[in-house]
Amino acid sequence: MSQPKIIWSKIDEAPALATYSLLPIVEKFTKWAGVDVVESDISLANRVLAAMGKSEDELAKLGELVNKPEANIIKLPNISASVPQLKACIAELQEQGFDIPDYPENPQTDEEKEIAAKYATCQGSAVNPVLREGNSDRRAAVAVKKFAQKHPHRLKPFAENCQAKVAYMNIGDFYENEQSVVADKADNYTIEVNGKVIKTIDNVEEKEVISASYMSAKELAKLIDTSIEEAKEKDLLWSIHLKATMMKISDPMMFGIAVKGFFKELFEKYADEFEKLGVNPDLGLGDLLKKIENSDKKDEIKADLEKMIKEGKPNIAMVDSDNLITNLHFSNDIIIDASMPPVIREGGKMWNKDGDTQETLAVIPDRSYALMYDEILEDAKRNGQFDVTTMGHVSNVGLMAKKAEEYGSHPYTFRVPEDGVAEVKNSAGEVLMSFDVEAGDIFRAYRAKDVAIKDWIRLAHERGKLTGDPIVFWLDSNRAHDANMIKKVFEYLPEYLEKEPIEYHIMAPKLAMRYSLKRTRAGLNTISVTGNVLRDYLTDLFPILELGTSAKMMSIVPLLAGGGLFETGAGGSAPKHVEQFLKESHLRWDSLGEFLALAESLRMIANKTGDEKVKAVCDALDKANEAYLDNNNAPGRKVGQPDNKASHFYLAKYWAEALADKDEKFAKVAKELADNEEKILEELLAAEGQPADIGGYFRPDDEKAKAAMRPSATLNAIIDAI
Repeated sequence: MSQPKIIWSKIDEAPALATYSLLPIVEKFTKWAGVDVVESDISLANRVLAAMGKSEDELAKLGELVNKPEANIIKLPNISASVPQLKACIAELQEQGFDIPDYPENPQTDEEKEIAAKYATCQGSAVNPVLREGNSDRRAAVAVKKFAQKHPHRLKPFAENCQAKVAYMNIGDFYENEQSVVADKADNYTIEVNGKVIKTIDNVEEKEVISASYMSAKELAKLIDTSIEEAKEKDLLWSIHLKATMMKISDPMMFGIAVKGFFKELFEKYADEFEKLGVNPDLGLGDLLKKIENSDKKDEIKADLEKMIKEGKPNIAMVDSDNLITNLHFSNDIIIDASMPPVIREGGKMWNKDGDTQETLAVIPDRSYALMYDEILEDAKRNGQFDVTTMGHVSNVGLMAKKAEEYGSHPYTFRVPEDGVAEVKNSAGEVLMSFDVEAGDIFRAYRAKDVAIKDWIRLAHERGKLTGDPIVFWLDSNRAHDANMIKKVFEYLPEYLEKEPIEYHIMAPKLAMRYSLKRTRAGLNTISVTGNVLRDYLTDLFPILELGTSAKMMSIVPLLAGGGLFETGAGGSAPKHVEQFLKESHLRWDSLGEFLALAESLRMIANKTGDEKVKAVCDALDKANEAYLDNNNAPGRKVGQPDNKASHFYLAKYWAEALADKDEKFAKVAKELADNEEKILEELLAAEGQPADIGGYFRPDDEKAKAAMRPSATLNAIIDAI
């Protein structure tokens, strides 16, 4: 039998920096058990280089591996690149000497179109759909939940007359316009507008759910206008919440409509100038400010924009108050699953231009997801802030295998080119879905394969059986896609219920949220069973409220082929952590997600092979993780406090102590680490307080990054000698 292998993904930003410190420890401990840990570079930078033929395509290799039973991958959070991020990455790689072309924003020639198509493979959610050949089991470890209850983070109270609210479209959104069919045979479909083929949906499988919808651009623009007026009247902070990274085609279009709507006077006043400069509102104010550097009117435009932000009404939510970076500067700064939970955490507030928190009017255009955020906000206004010390846990089983649902919609999403009729047809030319559309509307289609749906239902039942907690399918019978998913639940769930009855419910997201919140306030646990988008949103929302961060969640993906993908938590805060590290060599990223994922990865190997050494190193890591939590060794936020590097020292110390009775060398390591604890921490802290040079943001220089993240000669010597 070949030696077990764990693939550790080399990714981006803070998790990538942490790996330079953590991986040398992991490699030494797992080697003792005969397990190899091997890095695979699927960072944004390497994916860009691979797209241009300058590097091996590691993502493609992992895409093949996940369809094999031996797959065992630890996947850290990656950048889901927006266009501005992609352009910044390309610029950095060019500065590092790589001969790659600029990103063509408006490709005209065949060559430019070919370049744009290659770069498009790196944009948005490019990694996850390739690796997630299974459904998601996301939950907090018992020890993590208990720690959060014993050491609660602060949730700020809601004012008695809190005016914060969620605004959404009541007409013309994806929710209202959705249609759905279940394929009766294998086929290929086309999406046509007025008889012209715009997109093709190839390799449709029998029993696959195919859905499509569109959002009215005019109705979205009306929502932007009316929400701005309401925010003015009620003196609320205005904010918009989208997912332009994962929903890389549709949501930047929605973002652009919001940018033009909020800064309507600016876009009207300088319409001719912006057209001449190629200003694209979909890319936000940040890109606009770059484009106007080539304008004779740049000072005038900048002054008008700054005045609108500083003196205009309503106030707009800020990403960076000190530098007047607004909610509309960069679409990748307003990721809804990272931006809405803090609204609840902060008592219905976000940050304004003065650096203060202010009650917000949160614009979430599509009712498919807006209603559940509306429900939790209104619940908190009615019943008060949540009690971290007693609240129950909401875990999740999420449908994501085979590029399921909206997150796999990118190839079938487009801006409608002209007024008329959009149709989805089968190969015989029969119209399966038909929509009356207008130029500028946002159309998208999405799919969910039957094999993925059946596995999702099986996994949900399994979690309910193992925990005894009720499972809740967040499905709305009034939404066409969900109605077909409900039919699938009724088709497949009974065969599992016959063997093992469990409590289950099917509820629209608003009602499912209400049910879950009632239980969580009573200290009871609930399993949410959701589609792909809600999986993403809920597994940030509840962990941020319950645990203080979603980085502490376990994310296990039992792959359909029999292997495992172990994800390590969300990376929404990663850019801020890197920014701080570059300024002062202090990294506050918490690697607990990596610790937990590694334990589950080793557990899978131990369960499959029965290897006692692997079991021992896994059991020891479980004990180390418990000790890490019990002793509160998570990184501190400020220079002078132990950071991520110190947290890795403590993990090594506890891990060695737990293995001391298995091998004398670990007893020796445990003693050396304990005896040198004070010296090691001094060496780690001595490296802080000055800027860090890692040779690049998207593609760090390995030697520089290692030096920055392994500054303790004493710790390095002990680990390297194992």
